[in-house]
Amino acid sequence: MVAGSGAVPGPAAAELGGVVGGPARPGGELEDGESVAVTVYKRGQGTYTRLLTVAGVMVIAAVGAYKLSQKFAGYRLTWNPYVRYGVPTLLLAGIGGLMFWLVNRPRSADFLIATEGEMKKVSWSSRKEVVGSTKVVIVTTFLLAAILFGVDLLFTFLFEWMGILGGQAAG
Repeated sequence: MVAGSGAVPGPAAAELGGVVGGPARPGGELEDGESVAVTVYKRGQGTYTRLLTVAGVMVIAAVGAYKLSQKFAGYRLTWNPYVRYGVPTLLLAGIGGLMFWLVNRPRSADFLIATEGEMKKVSWSSRKEVVGSTKVVIVTTFLLAAILFGVDLLFTFLFEWMGILGGQAAG
């Protein structure tokens, strides 16, 4: 057994298929009388990334549900309130369930956990460094714009002197 591989030693290995969170049997088939339990894959890992992912998608879905509700308001039907509020609510609930499934699917959850781990390793700049760098970029941009303006004027005068530009008509 390799350390950190996620394998569970002893009798628990037989119950969990040898890996924490793994299927009880190859393929994960259920036998008669078994039910599927709703669990969080690798609880406590990647919590912020998962929560922010779900929150971001749910905000977008809520705006979409609101817009759909407004669209349904334009239709004059006797059962309009049920359609206007029921369909967007069911859609929002469905998206919420789908997101719960997605962020707890082993492949997706491992990606989000790894993403959060990498973000913790990032060396973030201090506010003072960001302000200083921004000032340098702004000054450099204005200097470059002034130099290009000067070169443009130089070429304009040069081409006018050569007769390529200006009010002189050819021929």
